[in-house]
Amino acid sequence: MAQATKDYPWYKNYPEGIPKDINPDQHSSVLELLEISFEKYKTLEAFENMGKVYTYGEIDKLSRDFAAYLQSLGLKKGDRIALQMPNILQYPVVLFGAIRAGLITVNTNPLYTAREMAHQFKDSGAKAIVILSNFAFNLEKILTETEIEHVVVTDIADLLTGFKKPLVNFVVKNIKKMVPSYHIPGAVKFSQALKIGAKSTYTKPRIALEDVGFLQYTGGTTGVSKGATLSNRNLVANVLQNLAWSQGFIEEENEIIITALPLYHIFAFTINCLQIVVLGGKNVLITNPRDMKGFLKEISKHPFTFFTGVNTLFNGMLNHPDIDKVDFSHLKMSAGGGMAVQQAVNNRWKEKTGVPIVEGYGLSETSPVLTMNPFNGTDRIGTIGLPAPSTYVAIMDDDGNELPMGEPGEICAKGPQVMRGYWQREAETEKVFHEGGWFRTGDIGIMDEDGFFKIVDRKKDMILVSGFNVYPNEIEEVVVKHEGVLEVAAIGVPDPKSTEAVKLCVVKKDPALTKEALIAFCRKELTGYKIPKHVEFMEDLPKSNVGKILRRKLRDQMVKT
Repeated sequence: MAQATKDYPWYKNYPEGIPKDINPDQHSSVLELLEISFEKYKTLEAFENMGKVYTYGEIDKLSRDFAAYLQSLGLKKGDRIALQMPNILQYPVVLFGAIRAGLITVNTNPLYTAREMAHQFKDSGAKAIVILSNFAFNLEKILTETEIEHVVVTDIADLLTGFKKPLVNFVVKNIKKMVPSYHIPGAVKFSQALKIGAKSTYTKPRIALEDVGFLQYTGGTTGVSKGATLSNRNLVANVLQNLAWSQGFIEEENEIIITALPLYHIFAFTINCLQIVVLGGKNVLITNPRDMKGFLKEISKHPFTFFTGVNTLFNGMLNHPDIDKVDFSHLKMSAGGGMAVQQAVNNRWKEKTGVPIVEGYGLSETSPVLTMNPFNGTDRIGTIGLPAPSTYVAIMDDDGNELPMGEPGEICAKGPQVMRGYWQREAETEKVFHEGGWFRTGDIGIMDEDGFFKIVDRKKDMILVSGFNVYPNEIEEVVVKHEGVLEVAAIGVPDPKSTEAVKLCVVKKDPALTKEALIAFCRKELTGYKIPKHVEFMEDLPKSNVGKILRRKLRDQMVKT
């Protein structure tokens, strides 16, 4: 990769003391990173969930036993294993066990339908799966359509101890009725797998940096859901990039991070899990952050120093009365991603906690972090920051030509964290790379004179009104400032006169809010063609597994109605 030059304005505006390059080859694999941490921090607390804490030494033993179990099944380096669990203690044990066995991890959203599961498992060629019992009924429906030979089922409290383990599992299954009946012949209980593994021989595989370690499924920038092929080098690089960027703000052995974002999502997978493990920090796993009251009660017990989230999570917390019961006095860093952090939300968060939400940007295809705002207080609210160390970002047209500063175009990037391609989809891979290895993100952005990047919007979400491009993010930023609005999404709907018109889908904070009042508010803030023509009030907005509002689903709903 060519060295950065003065042609890139971000080069001269890098935060003082932050290296512009990292060496992604200084570790042999993600496995090496884990082994270093298990040995170095063996007595420190690593993960906590539902009041149960495991040290690094204990996670080392459990994950080694699970790796031995996987090898005892005949699974070999490069075989794929699906993980389908929320944030529970079993997740890191299984993840690290899979890594130690040399398997390729296929992270799977637990809330997937049977159809979505079938697609992902068939596409990845997964041979094994570890699944929470709550979702096993869906697996039963499609198991024969896949290549899965080995099924491990875990109950939510399997790694809790004492009376709490049987009590929680009983309540979840028999009182709350959260485990639909299923019948999967040959399925093994997680606790039994650990027992078998403890008596089995573990053989450490030889893993190279270029070996594929993880498949992160994504809609990507085009087409159906496909697996972003992430190598060990991709993940090692991104961990090192994030550590380099945050040096001076996070400390080895001294961080407690709240993990409300699901670990099967690339944001939390890299930032919360791998990065914090390398630092010897503690992860407080939140199984159900949608239970806002219970979530706030749980985090009020911890002197947490680091918090990650998406805009909807921050907004939901700020609008809950129990936010005042949370002690933010130890908080040093708040990081936002997954979707644009709205300035109104950032302002309120900083007022409440004393710490701004520092926004970054990335995708499943980039492990994920491409750009970050500085943690030193000089960040530009509303931007996604500067390129990570050893990363090059440019604004390009559809032909791969760099555009003049300040002109909107597609955000394109090169760096050691960028995937090699989509799993077994050569044609799809070619579509998302320009000549020279520039990855096309599918996001429209601009670069300012200081080299800070700003997302204008997703290419697919852009609204065309009478020949003018209207970006939903801008509309939403305005609308959310209205004191009667809790959440909003702006989408384009067909219009016979202007091709498309702007429609607002709004969740009210104030029940008395009217369509007329909201449009009148927009008239004061937006030019004519950007003013919404339609407003629909809704009980809630469709969201992804991390809480990102799904405009696509809203558009689909409008077509159906």
